[in-house]
Amino acid sequence: MLSRSRCVSGALSRSLSAFRKGNCPLGRRSLPGVSLCQGPGYPDSRKIVGGGCPPSVRFFRTTAVRRDEVVTVKTPAFAESVTEGDVRWEKAVGDTVAEDEVVCEIETDKTSVQVPSPANGVIEALLVPDGGKVEGGTPLFTLRKTGAAPAKAKPAEPPAVAPKVETTTSAAPPPPAAAIPTQMPPVPSPSQLPASKPVSAVKPTAVPLVADPGAGKGLRLEHREKMNRMRQRIAQRLKEAQNTCAMLTTFNEIDMSNIQEMRARHRDGFLKKHTLKLGFMSAFVKASAYALQEQPVVNAVIDDAAKEVVYRDYIDISVAVATPRGLVVPVIRNVEVMNYADIERAINELGEKARKNELAIEDMDGGTFTISNGGVFGSLFGTPIINPPQSAILGMHGIFDRPVAVGGKVEVRPMMYVALTYDHRLIDGREAVTFLRKIKAAVEDPRVLLLDL
Repeated sequence: MLSRSRCVSGALSRSLSAFRKGNCPLGRRSLPGVSLCQGPGYPDSRKIVGGGCPPSVRFFRTTAVRRDEVVTVKTPAFAESVTEGDVRWEKAVGDTVAEDEVVCEIETDKTSVQVPSPANGVIEALLVPDGGKVEGGTPLFTLRKTGAAPAKAKPAEPPAVAPKVETTTSAAPPPPAAAIPTQMPPVPSPSQLPASKPVSAVKPTAVPLVADPGAGKGLRLEHREKMNRMRQRIAQRLKEAQNTCAMLTTFNEIDMSNIQEMRARHRDGFLKKHTLKLGFMSAFVKASAYALQEQPVVNAVIDDAAKEVVYRDYIDISVAVATPRGLVVPVIRNVEVMNYADIERAINELGEKARKNELAIEDMDGGTFTISNGGVFGSLFGTPIINPPQSAILGMHGIFDRPVAVGGKVEVRPMMYVALTYDHRLIDGREAVTFLRKIKAAVEDPRVLLLDL
């Protein structure tokens, strides 16, 4: 270490000597941060101290990053199944935006794509009108970059209340009592009476109109709103399903006593280990995967172009989720290898994305079977519509106490109606009824899954 320090000191001394003698071409120019003086140099210091001249300090200065750069933000690339979308602006020209702040949303057939600002800046121009159609790579807006993020507006301080000034007013003396008249007042003479005006000369005064409280009742008003792209696509696909599939629905009912008892017994332990709540959807998703493996034709689909039946060895279950923009069906993939905890975690993640409008196209592509849970809205009974190009859909409904016959006795049990709508072109009644009975058995007694019965 000592020899290395000596070598560094020697090299620095030789360099300074070369600068002083002019042997080095760089010596004729001043170096930033270094003053050429007589005396030893200290490489770790920002100044050179010497005896031949007074100490001099030279500071380094860097140039500022180029500001006010104008960039054009383009439409992000869509998935293969999406070609265009409608723009809905969240910001206007002249608005100051921070980095990653949403400037607009592009509504496609399946989801909405948020377009954030790439940097802090001010919006200079909107290149597409509100509601305009765009494709991938279409210029959307221009942004003038600024250095700092927009300052947040401080909450307005409440106005200061002026102190109340107490004024003491002296009590006013009571007015003197009026004198009691002792004689009658004089009667005016006829010549002093005021002349009366004719009725035609009296101008009527305007009386303010009082609104009739019942005037607005009975009006029949209506208004129109443009159908968003997602709702148009949902309507189109549902009508295509009705026109293409030979849909038929079979029903059954499920006694929820055992699954409710299992959920109540293991709810706390499940939450403690997996940090997830144990719901009913995981039981139906797992039961559906089990039934699809037993009846693979329900997991298949008809390829109308090739006139073939496509059998899938994997099970991707779409779960219908209602959002303010419309119905979306994110997909839980490879359910056949999942347990209850994996399914609950996937449902929670997809549900959170749907509520925040963060679902990507990839989250909804595919799917071999769909589950729709109308029971969360109190539905008693219903027939779901197939989600093309799938071949079947399971409809769950509300849980209600009903009297049922158990062992020759009438008991009140929590019951749920379930419905399976299937494409009768591919699936026969025997396979459909058997499939629904498999789901019923696996939900009523989950030990069926463990014993592979």
